[in-house]
Amino acid sequence: MDILTEALASMRTGSPASVRTDGRAPWGLRLPPVAGAGFHVVLHGTCWLVPLDDTPPIPLAPGDVIFVRDGRGHVLADHPSTPAEVPRPEQYELGDDMPIGSLSLGGDGPRTSLLCGNYHLDQGRPHPLVMRLPEIIHLPTRHGRHPELSAAVQLLGAELDNPRIGSEGIVPSLIDSLLLYILRAWLDDQPADTAQGWAAALSDAAVAPALAAIHRTPATQWTVESLAARSGLSRAAFARRFNALVGEPPMAYLTRWRMTTAARLLQESDAPLTKVAARTGYGSEFAFAKAFKREFGLAPGMYRRQARAAA
Repeated sequence: MDILTEALASMRTGSPASVRTDGRAPWGLRLPPVAGAGFHVVLHGTCWLVPLDDTPPIPLAPGDVIFVRDGRGHVLADHPSTPAEVPRPEQYELGDDMPIGSLSLGGDGPRTSLLCGNYHLDQGRPHPLVMRLPEIIHLPTRHGRHPELSAAVQLLGAELDNPRIGSEGIVPSLIDSLLLYILRAWLDDQPADTAQGWAAALSDAAVAPALAAIHRTPATQWTVESLAARSGLSRAAFARRFNALVGEPPMAYLTRWRMTTAARLLQESDAPLTKVAARTGYGSEFAFAKAFKREFGLAPGMYRRQARAAA
């Protein structure tokens, strides 16, 4: 069971937005907060990412990837001391040959080219896997690090530099896949002997089978005992380990995933409420509706209508 893919899918609310940014020194770009997670890929040249708090600036080189977990505001610039401007809507251009915007700024010095954008993630109901990530993830891909992510960045750069037939379909797919490559590369970077949280949970001999079971069949009447039996640990030892790595008790996570599954079924299918209830482990439509309203503040039918109207 690919828990990483499912966790991200449960938060996605639309296609990623992206802008090809070309800056010539001196240049500085102040990016306001966005709803979701921000990302930057350095295609050519060098620059700095400057957080808007006391975090030190981060130097970026060709092939580097930055992931900003909660879309917080920050600055990109040729140097940390360069004044930054907030881009104006009229500065953006939408090309005829590529489904992304473009932005050019700065002077006449050395050029830096980036792909900047954001993934629309529902921060109102975040999956704990995503929310327990570092606020900023920096992934250098040069010197042979993260070969799959590096290959995706190189393919993306090639398509943006030389658009050809098929590019309009290839570029959005590469940007979409980039999110999984980023998070997989970060998880791979965590040392096996010191990894904590979800980085450890996804490979833990006790917790990973329980997570896979919950994701595979949320309708099963799981108990702490039945999940612990898959791990070879006692009920108490399993509950402590699950809570320490996942960030919440097993039954709380089970309820979270059932409600997440139910919400997706209501948004994406016409299944009657009785079937949605059965597929998420509730013996009656009444019990399901009560649990769903407690979690979302809306009855399932009203949630479905509002979700359809907003789509």
